Amino acid sequence: MDDKGDIRSSVREDAATESAVLQHVLALHPAQTSFAELLQEVGGESGDFAHRDAIERAVRDLTGVGLLQRNGPLVLPTRAALRFDELLGG
Repeated sequence: MDDKGDIRSSVREDAATESAVLQHVLALHPAQTSFAELLQEVGGESGDFAHRDAIERAVRDLTGVGLLQRNGPLVLPTRAALRFDELLGG
């Protein structure tokens, strides 16, 4: 596979992880989840570096665009994420 194919594949994987993380946090709301719980629940049994790194990037990126927020060890949806979920019928 060429470099562009690798990049596209990586972008798709990152988007899928972000989607899984956001959906999980929204599904749990109003219950709160810690980052450690998120790693276990979204990452599954595999605690390897690649899974942990992917989830850390997803939380970081979703926080950066205003869909998640970190409060100490907790990962929470923002009001914007909750409203978007509401509009989609979540």
